[in-house]
Amino acid sequence: MRLETERLVLRLPDRDDLDGYAEVFGDPKVMKSLGSEPKTREETMTWIERKRWHWERYGIGLFSLIRKSDERLLGRAGFLMWDPERWISAMRADLEGELETEIGWTLGSEHWGHGYATEAAVACRDWALGELGLTRLVSVIAPGNIASIRVAEKIGETFEREDLPAPFPQRVDLYSLGNRPAR
Repeated sequence: MRLETERLVLRLPDRDDLDGYAEVFGDPKVMKSLGSEPKTREETMTWIERKRWHWERYGIGLFSLIRKSDERLLGRAGFLMWDPERWISAMRADLEGELETEIGWTLGSEHWGHGYATEAAVACRDWALGELGLTRLVSVIAPGNIASIRVAEKIGETFEREDLPAPFPQRVDLYSLGNRPAR
């Protein structure tokens, strides 16, 4: 699977992405925005492998975000599946039943403020709502992460509810595009 924009290629993650992801997930500014601590190279490789499993299991997942001009890995953008009752992601557990599809983005801090997250999120949103036929996307965002809130709003998401329950290490709010299916 591969998506392209004017400046970016979004492709499936692979082991060769380790150096780029180690830089992104080793950056304290990036990890603070995610409510986490910097990751080691070993933790990062495990994360890459789990991302590939997510694609295999659910047919959707996080893309490696590559800048066309220099083929540099800037971060990730794409999708995670969530259990909407317990708010556990498919990166942590094998989920069943009705799930929420999160659209998300994480870039290395040196790439913030250049519009890459919005460009990637628009491509992901359009693919999900078009080719995949999804009718709802959500984003889980910490209230202080103004840049991510702006990206969510630019792709058409609006604030849905605050303070999702555990297991989050900090308060996070839910933004959404589309309606929650009736249960």
